[in-house]
Amino acid sequence: DEAMWRTISDGFNARWNFPHCIGAIDGKHIEIQAPPNPGSKFYNYKKYYSTILLGLVDADYKFTAIDVGSYGKECDGSIFTESALGKRLSSYSMAVPSDEPLFEESEERTPYVIVADEAFPLKRFMLCPFPRNNLTNDTRIYNYRHCRCRRVVENAFGILAQRWRLFFRLLGCKIDNVDKIVKATVVLHNFLCSKGDIYSICSAEEITQAYNTCWKPIPRFGTQATKEATKVRNHFVNYFNSEKGDVPWQWR
Repeated sequence: DEAMWRTISDGFNARWNFPHCIGAIDGKHIEIQAPPNPGSKFYNYKKYYSTILLGLVDADYKFTAIDVGSYGKECDGSIFTESALGKRLSSYSMAVPSDEPLFEESEERTPYVIVADEAFPLKRFMLCPFPRNNLTNDTRIYNYRHCRCRRVVENAFGILAQRWRLFFRLLGCKIDNVDKIVKATVVLHNFLCSKGDIYSICSAEEITQAYNTCWKPIPRFGTQATKEATKVRNHFVNYFNSEKGDVPWQWR
């Protein structure tokens, strides 16, 4: 409900200095054995069979929504667009708070957003970093703040893999059981996070290593952003480069 999203947004602002953020999202391949009569749907661009875990994470590494079972041949953007989560966000049917100013003195209303990487389409409610070529000082600062905030979902995937090492190998079971296994590990992950048990079994370095070696990336496909989506991101650019929204360490 709306109160939940506000709590999540407060968490991102307090912990990661990114206001109006209600989640960080990512999608990764999970290698599976070839299903019966698979055709090409589960056969991905890296030439192995896979299903995909799409996850939305809060500021404390907990998954707030997942979508598992998409075909391995798809890309992040299409997976999101066709997922139940993507459709509900696109239709504004998830009780996300209405547009509000980023800070008290502002007269401009800004939507609540989720942060994603370049594989996802830039939308009014979903921000992506700027391409790394031809960055200005302002867009470089924005990318730093964006990536710092989005790293929480990378860490969540890394923690998930470190806790349940099965993700480091091919899952040799029926695709329906793969979905159930993934959902069960996510539920257990959230339970342990709620108990404050995040780094008890692994270090920050091991979490990063798990994210980079266990989870298979998804190809990135460019999409044309709308003027409204670009305007929303530019509003965050201006905010992060202003006295109201900057942080001391971003200038180093």
